[in-house]
Amino acid sequence: MEIFNTLESEVRGYIRSFPVVFDTAEGSQMVDEDGKTYLDFFAGAGTLNYGHNPEKATAAMIEHLTEKRVVHGLDKATKVKRSFMETFNSLILEPRNLEYKFQFTGPTGTNATETAMKLARIATGRSTIVAFTNGYHGHTMGALAVTGNESYRDESYDNRGSVSHMPFDGFLGDMDTLRVFERYLEDSGSGLDTPAAVIVETVQGEGGIKVASTEWLQKLEKLCRKYEILLIIDDIQVGNGRTGKFFSFEEAGIVPDMVCLSKSLGGGLPMALLLFRPDLDKWEPGQHTGTFRGNNLAFAASVQLLQEYWADDSFEKEIFRKGELMRSRLQKMADKYPEHIAEIRGRGMVWGIEMKNPADAGTFSKINFSHNLITETCGSKDDVLKLLPALTISDELLNEGLDIMEKSLSELVGGEA
Repeated sequence: MEIFNTLESEVRGYIRSFPVVFDTAEGSQMVDEDGKTYLDFFAGAGTLNYGHNPEKATAAMIEHLTEKRVVHGLDKATKVKRSFMETFNSLILEPRNLEYKFQFTGPTGTNATETAMKLARIATGRSTIVAFTNGYHGHTMGALAVTGNESYRDESYDNRGSVSHMPFDGFLGDMDTLRVFERYLEDSGSGLDTPAAVIVETVQGEGGIKVASTEWLQKLEKLCRKYEILLIIDDIQVGNGRTGKFFSFEEAGIVPDMVCLSKSLGGGLPMALLLFRPDLDKWEPGQHTGTFRGNNLAFAASVQLLQEYWADDSFEKEIFRKGELMRSRLQKMADKYPEHIAEIRGRGMVWGIEMKNPADAGTFSKINFSHNLITETCGSKDDVLKLLPALTISDELLNEGLDIMEKSLSELVGGEA
C-alpha cells in the first residue's frame, strides 16, 4: 500500500475502508494480490449489478477492440451506438410503453443529473429545482446543489442558488410530507418560485436506503402535473434492475418526464444516459457537449447484458426472490438484536441496516471486511450498513455473505453466534 499512501491524494476514500491491493475479479468475488478472495456486497456502489467481468459483455468488448471498431467517437453515429439504442428501445422502453429521447452525457451519473436540470430550465424557462432531504445526486456543482447530505453542503463544494429542499417521504414521521410541498406551491408568499423540475430517488442510496412509498410517488407525480413541474427520477444507483424491475419507478405506475441512468448501465464501464420526453428536446446543436459522451465499449457490453437479462421477465423474478431472501435473513438479525438494530429497509436487492448507535455501522463494516466480506455504510450519520450484492449472485454466495454478517454482528455486540 506504500505507493498509494505516498503518491495518491488524501481525497482517496474506499481504499481506506478496504486497505488491500485488489488484482482480479469475477462475478461476486474479488481477489487481492496475495490470492485472498473477498465476497463483494458493495458492487462498485451499484455499478456492478451484473457482477465483475460478466462473460458475454467481456467477450463483446474484446471483439470490439480486436476488430478495431470505433472506441472514441464524441457524439458521432457508430454501428455499436445504433445497436445499443435499438436494443434498449425494443427491450426496455417499448414493453413498458415509454417513449423517450436519448441523450448521452458525460460518462458518470452526475453528468446525467446536471444535464437533466439544465434541460428542465431551458424547456420551462424557470430556474428553481426542488430536491428532497437526504437525497444524493452527484458531486459536480449543480448535482451537489440538489444533494441533501450536510457533509456535501460546504461552500467549497457548491453554490446552492435556485435550489430548494423539501422533506422526503417519512422525514416528518407519519406526516404527509408532500402536503408541505403543496402548501409552498399554493401560497405565492412562501418564497418558493414555481419550480422547473423536481428531482428524486425512489430509494435514497447514499441517504440511508430510505424508500419512498408507492402512494407518495404517485402523489408527487400528480402534484408535478398540477403545477406543470417536470418530474426527474434519478435512477443512477437503484435503476438497472436493482429494485427488481428495470426502472425503480415502475411499481408505482408513474411516468417521469426525465430519467437519469448510469452506473450498471455500462456493465462496469463509464456511461451515462438521460432519457426525456420528446417534446422537451429544446437543445440547439452542440448546446450541451462533452468529450466522452457515449462510450462505444460500454455500448458493446450493455447490448449483451440487455439481451441476456432483459429479453423476458425471468431475471426480474430472480431479483425479487433473492431480495426476499435478503429481507428475511436481515429481519431475523434485527429481531435477534433489537437493542442494536433500529430498522432494516430496502426493496429488491438494495438493503440497509440502520444501527441505533451510529458508530456501530462502521464497526460492522470493518468486522465484515476482516472476514473477507466487502460492505459499506451510508446515511447522513453513516449509521446504515448498505448491502448491494450483484443481482447475478448465486444463492450459495448470497447466503455465505449473510452468514458472515451474522457472525460479524455477534462479534460486534459481544454475543455468541
